[in-house]
Amino acid sequence: MHFPKVTLVGVGLLGGSLGLALKARKLVGHVEGYVRRAASVTECEQLGVVDHATTDLLAAVRDADLVVFCTPLAQMRPLAEQCATTLKPGALVTDVGSVKGPVVTELESLFAKAGAQFIGSHPMAGGEKTGPAAARADLFERAVCIVTPGTKTPAKLAKQMEDFWAALGGRPLRLTPDQHDSLVARSSHLPHIVAAELANYVLSPAHPKEQSALCAAGFRDTTRIAAGSPEMWRDIALANRKHLARALGVFIEDLQEFQRALEAGEVKAMDEFFETAKHRRDEWVRNGGSPE
Repeated sequence: MHFPKVTLVGVGLLGGSLGLALKARKLVGHVEGYVRRAASVTECEQLGVVDHATTDLLAAVRDADLVVFCTPLAQMRPLAEQCATTLKPGALVTDVGSVKGPVVTELESLFAKAGAQFIGSHPMAGGEKTGPAAARADLFERAVCIVTPGTKTPAKLAKQMEDFWAALGGRPLRLTPDQHDSLVARSSHLPHIVAAELANYVLSPAHPKEQSALCAAGFRDTTRIAAGSPEMWRDIALANRKHLARALGVFIEDLQEFQRALEAGEVKAMDEFFETAKHRRDEWVRNGGSPE
């Protein structure tokens, strides 16, 4: 698999890592990057995450064989509308967004009308650090990379996108957009809400000043992802609000059940709570659930 030209629309952690990985694995002839700020052009080129960067979206996507949208979710449709008619016929388009339902619904038909082919993707890789300086060529190695074909997506196109992520070292998994959004609401989006609320509550200035001094490694590790981009996570929560709200509801009910057991001093129920959690996490790690 080789693409003469790949354009990254947005060159942050994921976009920059894609550029590095594509070049390291010799899967591309030229990597073009679209960025919003003039200062980012020099940064991206100096870091080597792209071969050339520009603030001109149309110039960036012109003649591209593959275009990957790596922007926050709310920016994808406006940018797609701007550049769709500039794409060369048959160009392949994907994204790395954390929510797939609305993205596939909006972009699949938009690019089809322009003669291009869109299929959604979501590599389960990233981190709390943002920007091209945080990019790594090995970010996608062993990461589950989800491909979410729409109802009209040709089987050949879905296979091509799976091969793309496999060529970057990922583990492709095909799901419908709704299946994807339901699953990540629990495994990815809910944990971020929990981490953010822990940071909001525990580090609130309403508590004594000694509170933060008592926040050690456990608190640091549990809240690490709360340091992610607020803009990105706002967009994710809103785009997946149906599934996320349902997951939050069940999670809150489970916490309230634990609270009742705690207040009543129900030792057996509390033992079961912690033992079940330990067993399930140990099994998940033992079965290769974590790529780290």
